[in-house]
Amino acid sequence: MNPNRFWIALASSAGLLAIVAVSAPLIGSAHIDYARAWAGQSPDHEILFYVRLPRVLLALIAGGTLAVTGVLFQAILREPLAEPFTLGISSGSSLGAVLAICFGWTTIFGVPGTWVSAFIGAAGTLVLVLAIAFERRRVSSFTLLLAGVSINSIAMATILFLHNVATFSQSFAITRWLMGGLDAVEYPILAGLAAIIVPVVVALFWRARDWNLLAVGEEWASSRGVNATRMLVVGYIAGSLMTGSVTAFTGPIGFIGLIVPHALRIIFGADHRVLIPCSFLIGAAFLVVCDTVARTILSPTEVPVGVITAMLGGPFFIWLLRSKRRSLWL
Repeated sequence: MNPNRFWIALASSAGLLAIVAVSAPLIGSAHIDYARAWAGQSPDHEILFYVRLPRVLLALIAGGTLAVTGVLFQAILREPLAEPFTLGISSGSSLGAVLAICFGWTTIFGVPGTWVSAFIGAAGTLVLVLAIAFERRRVSSFTLLLAGVSINSIAMATILFLHNVATFSQSFAITRWLMGGLDAVEYPILAGLAAIIVPVVVALFWRARDWNLLAVGEEWASSRGVNATRMLVVGYIAGSLMTGSVTAFTGPIGFIGLIVPHALRIIFGADHRVLIPCSFLIGAAFLVVCDTVARTILSPTEVPVGVITAMLGGPFFIWLLRSKRRSLWL
């Protein structure tokens, strides 16, 4: 890897993120003044520091996490169409949240019930997929993919059943959750979420060479001294931990793990030493932009950000699928 290319990619991604992060809190239905906000004058101070800034920070963490998870799952599965939804973690997390809504678990241990149940659902899916995929203390990307897709289908079918038997108010809450959305959360929660995500991203970047080898093939990676089974399991656990942590707070937000990694591969290439850090930075900026559009396009009404990402991701997915099909025909 050319060091100059790495630093150029990293600096350009970080610069774009900085521009988005600074400008996004100023955009909204109500005009605010930075000087008044920093001086503690109402309502600018409350709007900036208790409404917009926490939401932007959550978008930064969530967008970066989902983009990196997309890179990771595409590497371990060697499937360009893989994203955090592929292996069932988002669906399992959503099922946990839907159960909390249907059974009225408003709070668990003083924390919103949907958050706790969503994380437990993601953890349960993780254990179940690994239990199915393991055979004689080995696991392959193919069996991991099949197990994840199967659990994903079961979770989605269960969600549809619960949605069908839910009351009107519960049905509305379920629909709103499944759209994916961002809200302002307290700063200690953001700090705790960052404390989970950042070390995992750093660890993934530290093993970027191994992800490069694994993306070529398990046999190729093994011939180069990489324990393919261990890396598959570690990659799936790391991706599941990040996806479950984010989905618990935001609901399922799709296509970020598909759009961002592929766009960066076109620009910077397929080296994971560049892809992982740049995906986190660009994914963070991308979700902030999408959320800014979501909360302003029909102001004062807000559109769930998951709707915006799906509207962008659907056409991109079709283009990618057709491109892949053409490459197979050639």
